[in-house]
Amino acid sequence: MPQAGRSTQAASRIVEQLLSNQWSSPTTSFGLPTGGDSPTIRAAAVPQPLSNSLADLGDVHHGRKKVQPSGRVVREFYEKAAPLLRHPLLTFDERARSEIAAAFEGELAKQTYASWACTVMPDHVHILIRKHKHLAEEMAENLMHASRDRLIETGHRDNDHPAWTAGTGWKVFLGHPDEIRRTIHYIERNPVKIRLPEQRWPFVKPYDNWPFHKAKPQTRRST
Repeated sequence: MPQAGRSTQAASRIVEQLLSNQWSSPTTSFGLPTGGDSPTIRAAAVPQPLSNSLADLGDVHHGRKKVQPSGRVVREFYEKAAPLLRHPLLTFDERARSEIAAAFEGELAKQTYASWACTVMPDHVHILIRKHKHLAEEMAENLMHASRDRLIETGHRDNDHPAWTAGTGWKVFLGHPDEIRRTIHYIERNPVKIRLPEQRWPFVKPYDNWPFHKAKPQTRRST
């Protein structure tokens, strides 16, 4: 579990969280970065299948495996598991991604969350949120509920579709401005990796060097 810098441990905890609109296999977890004051967790949750046959495909692994399976193994698992799921595996098209961002904007304002980066991908979301009185899990739930309601209201999901994976996804603390800037760059570049344009959402604020944004500059004493 990454630790915040010792000198600012209490004040500088940032959480990056990953949520998924897909699902997680026993060997991999998909998913949104967000903030809060809780330990680092990578959650792997499989939705309730139509039968117990999904359990026959492999043991559930909670967390990230040290040795990741090959892409071929993961794809084979998806192909076998997809017909057994209660809900179809769906991705977010451009219009759905815009609706998710609009829902995030409303919920961020409602809860007074401050976001420094956000990218809505076809199968997951990244969002970086400053420390808040809410735990990371609560922030994630608020964003998930708000965006799911919006997707249903706008006709992008049926009323009975969960839209997101079970649980509250993956999160990591960022305890230093260098880590935060690195993560902002990573989030902003995510769409480019799959040949989508970079995203600029109005609710994303410029990073202000928090938690050192109010530090007074030191001046030399005259001799």
